[in-house]
Amino acid sequence: MHVLEHVEARGLVQQVTDREALGAALDAGPVVFYAGFDPTADSLHAGHLLPVMLMRWIQQAGHRPIVVLGGATARIGDPTGKDKTREVLGPEQIQRNLEAQRAQLTRFLSFEGDNAAIMLDNAEWLMPWGYIDFLREIGRHFSVNRMLTAEGTRQRLERNQGLSFVEFNYHLLQSYDFLRLYQDHGCTLQVGGDDQWFHIVGGVDLIRRVEGAQAFGLTVPLLQTADGRKMGKTEGGALFLDPDKVSPYDYFQYWLNVHDDDVQRFLKLYTTLSLDEIDQLCDAEGAGLRDAKRVLARECTRLVHGDDETADADFVSRVLFSKGRLTEDERATVIRTLSRSSTFACTHVDFPLTWVDAAVAAGLCDSKGQARRLVKQGGARTWSERVTSPDDLVTGPAVLWAGKKKAALVV
Repeated sequence: MHVLEHVEARGLVQQVTDREALGAALDAGPVVFYAGFDPTADSLHAGHLLPVMLMRWIQQAGHRPIVVLGGATARIGDPTGKDKTREVLGPEQIQRNLEAQRAQLTRFLSFEGDNAAIMLDNAEWLMPWGYIDFLREIGRHFSVNRMLTAEGTRQRLERNQGLSFVEFNYHLLQSYDFLRLYQDHGCTLQVGGDDQWFHIVGGVDLIRRVEGAQAFGLTVPLLQTADGRKMGKTEGGALFLDPDKVSPYDYFQYWLNVHDDDVQRFLKLYTTLSLDEIDQLCDAEGAGLRDAKRVLARECTRLVHGDDETADADFVSRVLFSKGRLTEDERATVIRTLSRSSTFACTHVDFPLTWVDAAVAAGLCDSKGQARRLVKQGGARTWSERVTSPDDLVTGPAVLWAGKKKAALVV
């Protein structure tokens, strides 16, 4: 299967400027291609993973990827999909964000070998431009009439939400990125999210006008989950790749708990399993589908956080609701893993203290009276051990249980 057919079969393609010609170019190869990431935050999130996965597959087929970090364009901000002007970031914050995203992106592509990935900052070529020179050399190739028809621009104006002149120029800058990469590196393909289609086509057109050459654009879909949420969004916000923002355990749990209807689709999009393996995994219901979800969670977490963190998250998710006794080392793994979670209740207390006091401090019970009644009814546990007296002590970090499903960590 050719690489373009393969990524289409995985659901990674939304639009292509010239599918037949791009397929032929990829078959003739190697092709130099790029995707851009504006460092407007200090971490990438799961929404960035689709273009990254697309880049992985194309690179594995022998083509060379370029990652462009928008050290210059982040100073303006892409207005696409925004209903108000972006907050202006200072150069120091942009640089910190850029370095954080650079470190994350190196996990996903190979920077060794004949088709080693290249990582660049568009500040290298955009910042030296003078305003008048840029307008004369680049701006003259663009039609304001056409720019006003771009969906994001049109929607902002129709809603009377306004669009700053600075934001309006973003289209020229991203289009010029593509031209510059063509001139310096022979880059002929830009990939990105489908909301970037207008910018990508602008770059394709600029290369044709300036160089008389054919270039291509390809977009990945903008996903919603089966329950209608924007992909990568959680109750607490974005599903960041930074483990200090979203712990590996919470990241694992997100994928483990996706809607049944999303499992097969996400396995194709977000893992490197073969299509045959995915079909076999998903040709089941009930327990078989739960196994497929666990594979999805393991593969997605391994890609972002590595083998060790994935093994810990998988282990904790398996043993947490079991009533089996854990060794001291296993308990230490549970404590270490859950103490970094923002979704599992974790409370700092002074040891030793009674189970009743610990349960109230951790929010498992609203009052000491309620906690005592829970002990009397046999519904109180420390780890897997039933608490038999309200005066039983909790002497160190532990998972406390109130009933079968309500738990909290005290440390």
